[in-house]
Amino acid sequence: MPTLLRSWLNRVRRLLARALLFRIVFGERARDGCPQPLTRISPSTCIEHEEGLRLADDVFIGHYNFIEARLGVRIDTGVQITNFVSIVTHSSHRSLRLMGHDYGTVPVEQRPGFIAGPVHIGAFSFIGPHSVIEAGTQLGKGCLVEAHSRVRGEFPDFAVVAGNPAVAVGDTRDADALLLAEHPEWRARYEAWAGSQALTGRAGA
Repeated sequence: MPTLLRSWLNRVRRLLARALLFRIVFGERARDGCPQPLTRISPSTCIEHEEGLRLADDVFIGHYNFIEARLGVRIDTGVQITNFVSIVTHSSHRSLRLMGHDYGTVPVEQRPGFIAGPVHIGAFSFIGPHSVIEAGTQLGKGCLVEAHSRVRGEFPDFAVVAGNPAVAVGDTRDADALLLAEHPEWRARYEAWAGSQALTGRAGA
């Protein structure tokens, strides 16, 4: 096949895949039928047990993510989940190693080492690429999870979370205060979700 024809075919395939398989468009509908006109979910994201996923509006979920919501995943308004992120509500590998082929014969609550619990991601949080949000994790509003983090546990509002295992390494309000000092016209919008006292004592506030 001539090079020119091959290049043309490849270009057409890429355009079709982007338009039909990977293009993210605005508009979803919640489980209760409520419209979510600002929510965007990539078609390449895999969602298992979708009945357990509670999404607010204005949520972005990018390419190649995996969400397992059997025990409940709640994602509040304004959350951004980038690409290649996993969110899971159970972890069975410890039980499987210990119990071998008997794993499936024992009720979940009797499986030693089995970890399970719902996940909550607070409003206007950001989940960086290649991160794992493990069972039972609770992220407050305004959090930032850095790329390649393995997150388990409870983290307060505005935490910057990083590492494997992840720990709180900063506070998003520090950078927010500096940015709002340059753009004070957006302060009321920020305080509408963050709280009127969110920036008290912050540099640049």
